[in-house]
Amino acid sequence: MDTERKLTHHGQQIQVEIGEKESEGIYSNFVLIAHSASEFIIDFARILPGLPKAKVFSRIVMTPQHAQLLHNALVDNIKKYEDRFGKIKVQSKEQTPKNLGF
Repeated sequence: MDTERKLTHHGQQIQVEIGEKESEGIYSNFVLIAHSASEFIIDFARILPGLPKAKVFSRIVMTPQHAQLLHNALVDNIKKYEDRFGKIKVQSKEQTPKNLGF
């Protein structure tokens, strides 16, 4: 079953549709980011303990302007999350296994 949401974007109402498959989401615990002068490439991957490689499940390509807007939206939403649920704890480099993480 597809679902829809209505959002406002720069004063214009946008109807956003998400299909059933997409609404399930994809779990990712490893992200690779590359960029050129004109685009950012973000690969969402999954790495499992004991396996020597990660598999990319989704690649997103966006303009630098949209990457900045994504950054701003993440900062805003992380603040809202922490205001509601408390500070997100991130392991230090010494505590994080070398083959895992962002």
